[in-house]
Amino acid sequence: MLSIMAVFGLISAASAQQATPNSIDPQNCRQGESVEYCRQHTYHAELLNNPAYVQSLADDDAIRAQEAANGQPETNHIMYIPVVFHLLHNNGVEHISDEQIIDAFNILNRDYMLQNADANSVVNAFNASNPQATVIPDSVNIQFRLATKAPDGTCFTGITHTVSSAAYSSNDNTRLNAIINGNDVYNGQWPGNRYLNIFIAGDIGGAAGYTYLPSNWIGTGMDNGIRILHQYVGSIGTGNAGTSRALTHEVGHWLNLPHPWGGTNNPGQAANCNDDDGIGDTPDCQGVTSCQLTANTCSGDNNYWGFDQVDNVENYMDYSYCSKMFTPDQAQQMRNALNSSIGGRSNLKSASNLALTGADGNLELCEARFSANRTSVCVGESVDFSDDSFNAVTSRTWTFQGGTPATSTAENPTVTYNTPGIYEVEMTATDGTTSLTETKTGYIRVLANGGAPPVLEGFENYNSLDNITEWQVIDYGNNAEWELTSTTGLNSSKSVVLPNFGQTTGNMDELVSEPIDLSGITSQTSMTLSFRYAYRKRNTGNDETMKVYVSNTCGETWVARKTLTGPILGSDVSSSSWAPASESDWVTVHMTNITSAYWVENFRFKFEFESDGGNNMYLDNINIYPGSPSDNLVASLTETDDIDHVTLYPNPTEGDVTVRFDVASAQEVNMEVVDVTGKVVNTSRVNANTGANMVVLGTSSMAPGMYFLKIDGSSNSLQFVVK
Repeated sequence: MLSIMAVFGLISAASAQQATPNSIDPQNCRQGESVEYCRQHTYHAELLNNPAYVQSLADDDAIRAQEAANGQPETNHIMYIPVVFHLLHNNGVEHISDEQIIDAFNILNRDYMLQNADANSVVNAFNASNPQATVIPDSVNIQFRLATKAPDGTCFTGITHTVSSAAYSSNDNTRLNAIINGNDVYNGQWPGNRYLNIFIAGDIGGAAGYTYLPSNWIGTGMDNGIRILHQYVGSIGTGNAGTSRALTHEVGHWLNLPHPWGGTNNPGQAANCNDDDGIGDTPDCQGVTSCQLTANTCSGDNNYWGFDQVDNVENYMDYSYCSKMFTPDQAQQMRNALNSSIGGRSNLKSASNLALTGADGNLELCEARFSANRTSVCVGESVDFSDDSFNAVTSRTWTFQGGTPATSTAENPTVTYNTPGIYEVEMTATDGTTSLTETKTGYIRVLANGGAPPVLEGFENYNSLDNITEWQVIDYGNNAEWELTSTTGLNSSKSVVLPNFGQTTGNMDELVSEPIDLSGITSQTSMTLSFRYAYRKRNTGNDETMKVYVSNTCGETWVARKTLTGPILGSDVSSSSWAPASESDWVTVHMTNITSAYWVENFRFKFEFESDGGNNMYLDNINIYPGSPSDNLVASLTETDDIDHVTLYPNPTEGDVTVRFDVASAQEVNMEVVDVTGKVVNTSRVNANTGANMVVLGTSSMAPGMYFLKIDGSSNSLQFVVK
């Protein structure tokens, strides 16, 4: 008969493609959660239909029996496991910090060495202070070390980062291949008998975490690791204390521990009392999904104690929110697994593998690296620097061109910049034997104030966008980026262009302004930010987006004020690389929602473009001028003799609304909004340009209700609704 310890919780590399359940089983979710806490048993039950899988389990049992007969090595010393965290993200909430990952790593070591203080507060039946307690929390005597050498010998921190939409794929192979081919350290296989690979993502098929028990069926490949959602990693960031033991639970499975109720598919089933987990000192139980400390779900359990025993609800392998302990037999079971050749586990802890993976405790400096919380600041502002060198630093020396202080030996210095310019930063780190230096030229951009409105930017005064303080170009995809063109302008020779034709889907590019001084604006006036753009799709299916952000903190924080996407951005198509040829190709956007909160001396704005395989995007004639009052207006328009093709979206609205219209010639367009009592709520003026115009109107200061809009004193008006 197959041992339950051998068969519980496995899935295979061959079946990983199928390990993507389409629905959530609520019986397998902890209370208050919408993902299944763990899925080993589900995958195992599916695989039992495969005769080859069943035979492999029998073969594993035979190997274990032979290893036991030969005698296992001494097991009281601490054993070490090299760990690599693979963070798979798409720049969303799942893009957790290295600090959060290190927090999870520390919790893992704490729990496996019984250094968690809450182990002292387990219920009386398992408490070390109770002389009647037969079973008390035990240390596993296993520690985890971050690997510092990749398979090709590249030195790294023990964490890899991969940017891919696969972060939200429910397909295991898709996620795994994205990491293999796209991580920032080593592209290739990270063998499962050399590293404990922990894969962090935004979706792993509906589970919070899952892994495999040691098995020669799954083998020793890279997929012999642990999958876990980002919010179940650590106790900080997107994690929290209640979910922070999920990794402790999954590593228990990886080291051959089942759930305490045995091999059935769900906790809380009466039939679980007829099953067993194969661990002598864990009471028979049905399993819980909340912290039911007095649970005794299998009455009459006396297989170990000789009397009825309450459930070990606080066991890491149950589903409770209060897990705190492993039992002695569980600890021995995991150590036995790490001493076994099954699944390649014994190789991980070998001295040769620890040295090969850089997890032998002999750390050395292999790269000098630093970062800053900001690289673009206004005059008089400060930058926080961080020494990110790895993996051993005893001291470092900084040099800050243009900064105060000009030098520092602090680990994380703060530097103030008082003079506009673009400056270099250098840091030399040492471990006492080796010294390495990183130099970043043009790293810190200190911005001069661009003056007060009115401002008109036609890009005529530049020969390039490189190394200037007026505009900053940010290219997240190391692909095409915003650049100056001297051949295509609006009524001039110059404009800026993002050569988007041929750029891959998902690239993000930004063009960021210098500071503008709006502090002199009075309550009787307000500001409009307008710009003209020209764009074509490459094919009808392109769905690209340009957003306009504003900042009242010199770019430290940003708020989106306008989004142009899909057909709103443009519906015309050109299958070849396109450039505007006439004024009719340009659209003018008037943003009247530059509210009083942004009337500061260091107002900034930026354009962000996200590609979808479309065509080129041009910008020109950016204008900041006194215009519409702030925080007002949701509008519907009526056509006049001079205004055509009027559209409005959305109506009704809960936020900003955009009015689109065409004018035959450049002119002022005046708007007046009244409420149902006839009271004038707002008057607004924009400098409309020939052709298509879009006016962004804000609503934040308007009470819910009906309003009416008149244009240029027309007697006709249309109603609109603020929700």
